Amino acid sequence: MSETPDPEVIELASKVFDLARTGDAEALAAYVDAGVPANLTNDKGDSLVMLAAYHGHAAAVSSLLERGADADRANDRGQTPLAGAVFKGEDAVIRALLAGGANPESGTPSAVDTARMFGKADLLELFGAR
Repeated sequence: MSETPDPEVIELASKVFDLARTGDAEALAAYVDAGVPANLTNDKGDSLVMLAAYHGHAAAVSSLLERGADADRANDRGQTPLAGAVFKGEDAVIRALLAGGANPESGTPSAVDTARMFGKADLLELFGAR
C-alpha cells in the first residue's frame, strides 16, 4: 500500500535541499532545529551535507554536522561528502567535514582514493594516508 506524498511536504523538502545547495547555513539550522531531519536525503540519496559540501558551503556543512547530520552518509552511488569535496577542491569543506568526524576511508571511491586519483599529496598527508 503506497501513499501519495503530501505536496506540501515535497515543497518543503525541495526548499530545504535548495538551501543546502545555496549554502544558507542559518536557514538550514532553523529548519533542522524545527524538526527537519538533519540526514534528509533526496531521490538519489544525496544528503543535505552532501549537497552543501559539493557546492562548497563549509558553514552550512558545519551547521548540519553540529545538529547531528552524518558526515559519512553515502549517496546511492556510494559517494561521500568528503570524497565530493576532494573532487571539487573545496578545502574549507574538507576541513569542516574532518572536524565533524568524516572518515577519509569511507565511500566508493573514498576521499583517500579521490586524492590519490588527482595527485593531491597535501590531502593524503592531511588524511594520514600514503
